[in-house]
Amino acid sequence: MVFERTIQLIGEAAFERLQQTRVILFGVGGVGGWCAEALVRTGIHHLTIVDFDTVSESNLNRQIVATQQNIGCSKVEEMKKRILSIIPDADITAIDCKYDESTAGEFNLGQYDYIIDAIDSVDCKMRLIYEATKTNAVLFSSMGAGRKTDPQQIRTAEFRKVEGCPLARALRTKMKKSGLLPQKKFQCVYSQEISGEKGTLAPVVGTFGMTIASLVIREIIGN
Repeated sequence: MVFERTIQLIGEAAFERLQQTRVILFGVGGVGGWCAEALVRTGIHHLTIVDFDTVSESNLNRQIVATQQNIGCSKVEEMKKRILSIIPDADITAIDCKYDESTAGEFNLGQYDYIIDAIDSVDCKMRLIYEATKTNAVLFSSMGAGRKTDPQQIRTAEFRKVEGCPLARALRTKMKKSGLLPQKKFQCVYSQEISGEKGTLAPVVGTFGMTIASLVIREIIGN
């Protein structure tokens, strides 16, 4: 049985809650791809993944979806294919779309229990956070994972209490100027490591993704 070890640890009732929970994940690149796979391997059955990008050679150093064989292919379609090769009966919806101001209205975020933000763009991230925090869904957001080398400096905190993250700082500044302020509190994964040179490493983005997946899973099963 695929989930035998999971059920032994958390019990049947908690596993059933995982199976019934509906999750939408925006961004299946460095952070989001690892997160998506961890969620489904643990028992999340209903998962919607959203991304507009294609796999490129530069993704090979850190993105779980990227292989030499699928360069140029849609990330969400390749991520869906990968997940179904692991858990064939998983309910995976792949949406090949860029989430931004022009497409935000196409998403009924209120139908989900959890919303995961793994978007890179500040403007798109700000819009998603604003719209997500208007719903009853629980939002978890990834702050900047680039230019980091030490996964042991990754932390979690409520958005307003995130310190030492340039992306979080830029978001808060832009939110105040635009008026698109979060409508409720939400938890973030971030790194307190001082940013280095341009670049991104698999151990860091992977830990970001796994940490978000863990936050979702532990809340569903009751920590």
